[in-house]
Amino acid sequence: MLFDPSRKMARAPVLIVLHQERSSPGRVGQILGEKGYPLDIRRPALGDSLPETLAGHSGAVVFGGPMSANDPHDFVRAEIDWLKVPLRENRPYLGICLGAQMLARHLGARVAPDREGRTEIGWYRLRSTEHGRQLMQWPQMVYHFHREGFDLPQGAKLLAEGDAYPNQAFSYGDNAFGIQFHAELTRAMMHSWVVRGASRFTMPNAQRGSEHLEGRMLFDAPLRAWLSDFLDIVFERQYRTVPA
Repeated sequence: MLFDPSRKMARAPVLIVLHQERSSPGRVGQILGEKGYPLDIRRPALGDSLPETLAGHSGAVVFGGPMSANDPHDFVRAEIDWLKVPLRENRPYLGICLGAQMLARHLGARVAPDREGRTEIGWYRLRSTEHGRQLMQWPQMVYHFHREGFDLPQGAKLLAEGDAYPNQAFSYGDNAFGIQFHAELTRAMMHSWVVRGASRFTMPNAQRGSEHLEGRMLFDAPLRAWLSDFLDIVFERQYRTVPA
């Protein structure tokens, strides 16, 4: 496909919501940039406001963080309530890990730990559902770093399943998506998470740090390819023109 220099100029920015000072949009940000989307990065936990409308944005991505969607922090409650904006305006929304759990909470579903206390920290198998297969081809192994999951919201479509946490990806309406796993990690980000999160590797069902890095060599390439295609599904449809 020939590069179209006007393509980048046609894209409104994507709102990027991060939850820590050093957090990064990682490969999501890199791939969106390659596709021509500027990034509007905001950190509500550090006092940034969220827009009252997404009319000037191509959509929004809410990332993960160490907090819970059940936490009483004002910014957590405000973010969950703010999700009425992309849903009301039918604007593209992607929630990753915490961002997916926030979407589930906004839609009235429960967010909670596994009843057996299991985590998903490392690489775990993913199975697409019939709805998921109709949407696209999914990777077989994905990377996780969480100890809570979400019930499927009423009216949502389950796109992918797992073992310890059955609900791994869902869609709601035309343009809202939530995924429990992390496809956004660059190599540097994964090394940082393995070092800073080492204390969690003894939790039930968690993998050793070496397995995180070994899994990356085996499974990361198809996960990155999936992410690029998935971001097209989330954000590109609004820019496609239907032939007369």
